[in-house]
Amino acid sequence: MSEELTGRLGQLEEAVRRAGDVITRLRDENQRLKRQVEQFEEQRRQSLSQIDAILKDIAKLELG
Repeated sequence: MSEELTGRLGQLEEAVRRAGDVITRLRDENQRLKRQVEQFEEQRRQSLSQIDAILKDIAKLELG
């Protein structure tokens, strides 16, 4: 019985270690994705500014 408990405890310890590794990888991936989202948001803001400028130029041409 003691050997069985020791074996199960070893399995549990290994499962906890693997879970910790997965959590670390997921945290790293989450940070990477957050940085990527920030980059996309900045690109979106820049694109919208460019589109606004183009639309204003078009509006000026239509008035003239």
